[in-house]
Amino acid sequence: MGAAIGIALERFIERGEREKRQAYWRGRNAGKRGGATVSPLRKDGSRVSINGTPDGAKLDAAEQLRRVMEADFKPRPLLNRPEAAVFAALDQAVIARNPNWQVMAQVSLGEFLASPEKDAFGAINAKRVDFALMDERASVRHAIEYQGTGHHQGSAAARDAVKKEALRKAGIGYHEVVAGHTTPAELRRLVERLVPAA
Repeated sequence: MGAAIGIALERFIERGEREKRQAYWRGRNAGKRGGATVSPLRKDGSRVSINGTPDGAKLDAAEQLRRVMEADFKPRPLLNRPEAAVFAALDQAVIARNPNWQVMAQVSLGEFLASPEKDAFGAINAKRVDFALMDERASVRHAIEYQGTGHHQGSAAARDAVKKEALRKAGIGYHEVVAGHTTPAELRRLVERLVPAA
């Protein structure tokens, strides 16, 4: 029941965001002839012609490359400080328990789950789990979510429900680590339950 409510809420939010994006592009292209092409501006003000429209869906590879070439990038940490501390404790516990297993961080569900239903796969493809425990055959066996102090905001509960249901159907365990309530010793006990000894 909770998963169904979460999925319905997630779809409602995604529909609203999609409608906002479409309204934005409709307004932006309103003054253009027929709206058949879009000509974004370079930084110097010159126009670049692209085939198709953003209304149509994804940008083509050439337009993606153009945008990346014109943007600035800098590295940033994969994990924030509390997540990094949880990762270090998990990694140490997993290696001590079974060195053939691995802890992976920020793994996209679409990388280790599959579904013949295109819409269902699309709903989970870009969602991530904070940590994944991978066995010696490179198969994810358990997902661990770190619930930080600001986690339960906006549609977080709905997103979690979607992830939980997809993982449950795939037979992959889902476990939560709550900020301020989980010690390294508790993480070791969790790993002892989840990871078989070498």
